[in-house]
Amino acid sequence: MSENASAEPRGDAMDVERWRGKVYTDGWTVAAGGTIDVMEPGTLQKLTEVGLANADDVFAAATRAAEAQREWAAKKPAERAAVLRAAGDFFVRNAEELGEWVQRETGAIAPKAGLETLVASNECFDGAALPHHPMGDVLTSDEDHWSFARRLPSGVVGVISPFNFPLILSIRSVAPALALGNAVILKPDPRTPVAGGVMIMRAFEEAGLPAGVLQLLPGGADAGAALTEAPEVNVVSFTGSTPAGRAVGEACGRNLKRAHLELGGNNALVVLPGADIAAAASAGAFGSFLHQGQVCMTTGRHIVHESVYDEYVAALREKAEHLPVGDPWTTLSPIGPIIDEKQRDRIDGIVQAAKAAGGTIEAGGSYEDLFYRPTVVSGIDTQNPAWSEEIFGPVAPVIKFSTLDEAVALVNQSAYGLSVGILGNVGEAMKVADRVRSGKVHINEQTVSDESNAPFGGFGDSGTGSRFGGYTANIEAFTEVQWLTVRSDIAPYPF
Repeated sequence: MSENASAEPRGDAMDVERWRGKVYTDGWTVAAGGTIDVMEPGTLQKLTEVGLANADDVFAAATRAAEAQREWAAKKPAERAAVLRAAGDFFVRNAEELGEWVQRETGAIAPKAGLETLVASNECFDGAALPHHPMGDVLTSDEDHWSFARRLPSGVVGVISPFNFPLILSIRSVAPALALGNAVILKPDPRTPVAGGVMIMRAFEEAGLPAGVLQLLPGGADAGAALTEAPEVNVVSFTGSTPAGRAVGEACGRNLKRAHLELGGNNALVVLPGADIAAAASAGAFGSFLHQGQVCMTTGRHIVHESVYDEYVAALREKAEHLPVGDPWTTLSPIGPIIDEKQRDRIDGIVQAAKAAGGTIEAGGSYEDLFYRPTVVSGIDTQNPAWSEEIFGPVAPVIKFSTLDEAVALVNQSAYGLSVGILGNVGEAMKVADRVRSGKVHINEQTVSDESNAPFGGFGDSGTGSRFGGYTANIEAFTEVQWLTVRSDIAPYPF
């Protein structure tokens, strides 16, 4: 904890004087777009400043990245693996210093910050194994030649990451893309450019990554659009809202680029009859209120059997009413601030609309500054705004069901399909799991979960499927397939 939460964090690892007010291309440089202040949501004060890239910065970076990528891809697998391991070590060695930046820039509790640095190190360590992974197949052929399908680096990868878990949601694309021989242009959300970009750049800078292979360009929508337009960029890996993802996907399609889209979610937690309600309410509160509900996997819909509905609502209300709210850095509160006023007002607008549509606010429904109280809304139907929209805030809408068929229908009613949790009897939960449309299903766990070696992605409005995590997803995401044949002599032809 800091006595002066408005003071810029200090430490040798981050070496703030190197990068304050700058971006990274061939070193830390001044951006054509100028600078942007990074605000601390817990205090509403300036934390630091970084360079702000515009479209011209992105186009120049793409040209440089294409040059650097060829030399990087030609490195021996052991050389690329060594850089990834060294970057992972950076996150391990400096977890405490980096964790302060994550906490204060994102308004996070200490365990969330610790999770981000831990996952960042694991992504690098997992990535270090990729250069030695088999990169193709020997194919059968009716011709007198050897036939191979081999994987080659895609080239230049653009990574666009959001504000909520900025370190994890950047590094999970950056690390495997680099490990597989690509160059990367990273554009983190300008609200969280330090955790989402600077500390990753510092990790690979210290790890000895050659200049130009990773470039850091925090920026707005114009910088993101430039990544989809730059001819040198072959793949765009985007994590963010569904509307923004649609725009990225459309632009990439027009320019014949591959787009990997990990988008929103309105995730369901199903509480079966006979479930341990105390344990279920604890799981539901964690799923809805962790990091103020600003997680794509947040539990946005609680689907509870009618036999335990009242008991569950009462238990969840009790949890919400007794969770302290405040700046996690100065007070150690488990519920911190919303990222900014625009997001806070959107959350409150949905909550008030839910009440106007007949819902009952059991707890919360109010805020001070950027601190929105954990909120439970009961008595809703499927037309209620709190049910149908991704709120991205600490709000738990609860609806009841009577049969498993009804529970499955309620889960599948959403256009999103990212994560589902099912609590209660495992046999009954398995019946539900086999019928729901979701990229992830967790039995007797809530909806928020992520591991570096597990495939991550969703269906429908949640994106284009599993494009992150594990060897298979990462290799498919960041390489291209080439057919290669070899004969001992020139083949005879009839011409």
